[in-house]
Amino acid sequence: MAKKKKRDLEKSYPTAEFVAKLRRFADALESGRRFRIQIAGERISVPAGAVFNIEHEREGNQEEIEFQIKWTHEA
Repeated sequence: MAKKKKRDLEKSYPTAEFVAKLRRFADALESGRRFRIQIAGERISVPAGAVFNIEHEREGNQEEIEFQIKWTHEA
C-alpha cells in the first residue's frame, strides 16, 4: 500500500447533508460494518474497529465539539 500524504482539513456541510452522513455512520456502527465516506474528493474507509471519542473546546466566546474517529492502518 502506497504511503498517503499528510492531510488536515475541515469541510462544512449543509445541515441535511451532515445529518445524512451521521445517520449512515450510526447505521454502520450499529451493524459492525466498515464506514465509507468521501471528504473533499478523497474516499475514506473507516474500519469497524476504530476508536471513537468526543472532544469539547472553549476559547473566549467560542465553543467547539468534535466527534473524532481514530484508527491505525496495518503495515
